[in-house]
Amino acid sequence: MAAAEEVDAAGEAEFAGLVRGNLRRNYLAHLGHGIFGQTGFRLLQAPTFVPAYIYSLSGSELIVGVARAVQALGQCLSPLFSATLIEHRRKVLPVGMRTGTLLRLQVLGIALAGFFLPVEWNLAMVCVFLGLFGFFMGMQGVIFNVLLSKVIPVELRGRLSGLRNALAGVTAAAVAYLGGGWLVETNALGNGYAATFLVAFVLTELGLLMLLFIAEPDSPAVRVRTGVAARLADLPPLLRADPNFAVFLAACVLGALGRIAMPYYVLYAQQTLEIGGRELGVLTAAFLLAATTLNLGWGLLADRTGFRVVFLASLAVWIAGTFMLLGAGSFSALVAVFVALGAGSGGFMMGQQILVLEFGAREDLPLRIGVINSATEAMGVLAPLAGGALATFVDFPAVFFCAIAFKLTAAALVALRLREPRGLAR
Repeated sequence: MAAAEEVDAAGEAEFAGLVRGNLRRNYLAHLGHGIFGQTGFRLLQAPTFVPAYIYSLSGSELIVGVARAVQALGQCLSPLFSATLIEHRRKVLPVGMRTGTLLRLQVLGIALAGFFLPVEWNLAMVCVFLGLFGFFMGMQGVIFNVLLSKVIPVELRGRLSGLRNALAGVTAAAVAYLGGGWLVETNALGNGYAATFLVAFVLTELGLLMLLFIAEPDSPAVRVRTGVAARLADLPPLLRADPNFAVFLAACVLGALGRIAMPYYVLYAQQTLEIGGRELGVLTAAFLLAATTLNLGWGLLADRTGFRVVFLASLAVWIAGTFMLLGAGSFSALVAVFVALGAGSGGFMMGQQILVLEFGAREDLPLRIGVINSATEAMGVLAPLAGGALATFVDFPAVFFCAIAFKLTAAALVALRLREPRGLAR
């Protein structure tokens, strides 16, 4: 046992030296990946363009919920599979490059379907591509978070995530304003939404190329390759051994249920105020700027205090934005609402994605990320469907009050039961 510990200590020391030696290069590569890749993906993930596009094709709030649920289903199914795909590998970047390529092809498919297919087929294929987009996004979320944890020290992750989100937010907001104010408004190339998604594809592809500059060291500790069923069997002991992580998992699930309202913010705005392509671009820009540039502040706060504080504060801002939406009577007020919604939801996602890296042993990290992502996206399947049914058969305020209730419960659980994992004995 002693010899094994000496080998492990030597391996960890060599690993840490490689991380420090390549830190500047890897930091800049992650920054470039975020600026371009997140710009493109945020155009699809924002609660504006895709819901408005689906509604323009279907005329149904319920179909909007179905489309988002299909995407979430893909993201729910793949994280655990992705974890078992990489946790035995010394390097994960090659798998990430292949997965990232497949992910970006779905964005291209959504754009091309809009240009070349009639409305009925276009709607069906957009749902198919969204499902595949979700599947590969779920895989990428695990792989690239593991990669981040390998090459960026814990005390720098908040600033890096905040900075790349902030820079991506500026470019995403500019592209969103261009997409709404020009591409959608003028129906560019015969389909303004498809043209916007084509721009998103080009940007995400540029982001993927930035990862070619990463120098990834071999992991000093990996697991023996197992299947998904075997790793699921390891989950109950993992949660029993780390009850703090179990509390975090429950809080993430409740916060994900708070996304029940995400596709319906813009539909409610279109119902209460006159919203055209230009206004849609402004709202998307406001949401993305807040969700990303303010992440720099969230990141600095996290590096000083830990991500538990960020998790709580972002939930509070997200709840406040939802309340504000119910009283918004002008377009300027609506812009302020989308700023609050973007800041809150962006901070929550950042807290969820980075805080999970700080629990437990390194070799179990893919499983922890996979479980968090699968569990939250499972709620992402149910939430848009439930929201669509509520919006169709009751009204939009019922959707928003449900979202507020879930987020309040998540905040209470974190405030009362979750200890900041940074610095705890592992």
